[in-house]
Amino acid sequence: MRYLLAIWKATRPSNSGEGWETMRRELSFLYSRFYGILLGGILIMYELHNYMRPILLLMYSFWIPQIVTNVIRDSRKPLHPYYIVGMTATRLAIPLYVFGCPHNFMRVVPSKAWCVCLCTFMGLQAVILLLQHYFGSRCFVPRQMLPEKYNYHRRFNQDVSRNTDCVICMTAINLRQRTSDFMVTPCEHFFHTGCLQRWMDIKMECPTCRRSLPPA
Repeated sequence: MRYLLAIWKATRPSNSGEGWETMRRELSFLYSRFYGILLGGILIMYELHNYMRPILLLMYSFWIPQIVTNVIRDSRKPLHPYYIVGMTATRLAIPLYVFGCPHNFMRVVPSKAWCVCLCTFMGLQAVILLLQHYFGSRCFVPRQMLPEKYNYHRRFNQDVSRNTDCVICMTAINLRQRTSDFMVTPCEHFFHTGCLQRWMDIKMECPTCRRSLPPA
């Protein structure tokens, strides 16, 4: 639940100006939805215990939404490889014990074929995430299908002051140097390339005016 709260807080603009009542209403809806889905899932699994394997296969598709989100947002190295491999391996432990161990406490008939199928399915998801980490979130999408990306190193108005400061690191930006050393947002604010890239790893909004930023 703490992880969901962190996601909810990160996706809300910090300058939304909402009052405490609105925030409390949103939190109540979040808690209600979480516990409703949890209880509903337990009841569904109890009623459909004869279809446990298809349900487990659906439950272990949890990397697919992350893969799709990476493609849509064009996220830059969204998850660390150690996290991907670790989460995949640890979450496989319980179903492999239940369906692979002949002396499991649930007395489920073991099935090596099912274990191999589940490992292959999870491994394929993990491989796609690793490819997205090393080669880009859209590495497997044909270039013709991709939307045009905003160029953060585009040309800018030459009338801009040469003594522009980066509000992230609070140091001056030399606009006479290579354009690859600094980035220009759609709202015409300037930042060092490294500063803005690290900022966008956390928030996709302009550090100066808080407007939404397109993927880099």
